[in-house]
Amino acid sequence: MIRNPILRGFNPDPSIIRVGKDYYIATSTFEWFPGVQIHHSTDLVNWELVARPLNRVSQLDMVGNPDSCGVWAPCLSYDKGIFYLIYTNVHSFDGVWKDTPNYLVTTNNILGDWSEPIFLSSSGFDGSLFHDMDGRKWFASMLCDHRKGKFFGGIFLQEYSPEQEQLLGPRYSIFNGSDLGITEAPHLYQRKDYYYLITAEGGTEYGHAVSLARSKNITGPYELHPRNPIISTRNHPDAPLQKCGHGDLVETPDGDCYAVFLVGRPITQHGRCTLGRETAIEEMEWRADDWLYMKAEVPRSEISNVQANSRYRYSHSYTIFDDFDSEKLDIHFQSLRVPISEDWLSLSFRSGYLRLFGRESLSSFHYQSLLARRVQHFHIEASTCIEFEPTNFQQLAGLICYYNTAHWHYLHLLGNEDPTKKYLQIITCDNFNMQEVLDEPIDVSGVERIYLKAEINRAELQFYFATTENVWQRIGTILDASILSDDYIRDGSSRYRPAFTGMFVGLCCQDLSGQKQHADFDFFEYRER
Repeated sequence: MIRNPILRGFNPDPSIIRVGKDYYIATSTFEWFPGVQIHHSTDLVNWELVARPLNRVSQLDMVGNPDSCGVWAPCLSYDKGIFYLIYTNVHSFDGVWKDTPNYLVTTNNILGDWSEPIFLSSSGFDGSLFHDMDGRKWFASMLCDHRKGKFFGGIFLQEYSPEQEQLLGPRYSIFNGSDLGITEAPHLYQRKDYYYLITAEGGTEYGHAVSLARSKNITGPYELHPRNPIISTRNHPDAPLQKCGHGDLVETPDGDCYAVFLVGRPITQHGRCTLGRETAIEEMEWRADDWLYMKAEVPRSEISNVQANSRYRYSHSYTIFDDFDSEKLDIHFQSLRVPISEDWLSLSFRSGYLRLFGRESLSSFHYQSLLARRVQHFHIEASTCIEFEPTNFQQLAGLICYYNTAHWHYLHLLGNEDPTKKYLQIITCDNFNMQEVLDEPIDVSGVERIYLKAEINRAELQFYFATTENVWQRIGTILDASILSDDYIRDGSSRYRPAFTGMFVGLCCQDLSGQKQHADFDFFEYRER
């Protein structure tokens, strides 16, 4: 069985290709560095994170980017031995103006280094590259129109010249969207006598959908699918997979067609999706009218898949343990906005430990010392062991559950005016409203090694600590993990927008005095419960 979502936890806006027997999916990463996640599979069932291509500041400079900006909607394509990746590095999104430069990088080895970026356009976002059978290449994107509050100015198309490394010629307006509204994420395909255009419509929440149109001329006009949208759960509130939209298509070697698209799994009907926007897959079919249809009425949680049935073994126990003995971090870790470098994170300074040097606050859009991974399961434990000797109250380090600069829960060590003292405290942040959970912090002065743990059960978060390994004590009350979700942040509970990412759990260190006091972490474990 294929079990949806195939990419769990914050993996939205999938772009899929097949090269021989290998499938690759690229997904958005927003303000998390390195940029773009690429997963690999040979059977559409088992997927492994294998690469993050945007790993240099020259490719991706996000310092100062607001929350949920950065890398939007990558498009992965392949032609004649070369992989192409288009991405938007969104610099701002509040108000009438949208600063959305789009770039192209290439490589002949998807697991190797990618080129320096080629600037394409800043007219919109969610760009894609189409390789026509006649050898021409076309860039498609939505157009941002700030006039009279329109926002969406249509889907445009412009030719790309590989020789000159730029867009050339006229800009064609090819699609004005359907009555679903909020049209984004164009992808073009060629089959028989038609060019097919997929778009995301209806917004990224519960009205989300995949629309399809076609034309015999690449520049239009495009006619809409008679049963548009072709993928959506907007009228199926009981479906387990919600928010279905922003899709892409792939064919198997046998000619079967599949669509990948983002989904959300709410913990209550049309409620909060604590795991963020994920990637699912569904079978499609071409019918006699030369239109594409989804085989099922709504996207399914489980799909029979002949090519994979004999090989697939689903495990309900997922564990990653990193003891920091290697020279490299586990690939699931990411940092905020900036690359990992020895000036703030070191695996070599102290053998077997990860050392974080304290930098800016959790409200910073610039230089945080924070390393985290996605929360991908509804029930998890995440734990670490920390050695930290703060000399004042502005030095903090610990275990964090994080959504963005305005929403997080933080179990940490800190000092006070007495440099010989240190304490355990929890701060919870809801729309920049920060509250200390403990009336009195717990004095752990003189204890060298402190164990910290976060236990998440759907919407509930409970922190623990231990001064002796595995002798856990509850600390603080049960906290609301669901405030670390798109839905909470965007649905009126908070003024803070936009919100397109997902919940992370990880390690961080702050030194607001600027002295770069360090914390050493002996291990990090993430375990599905």
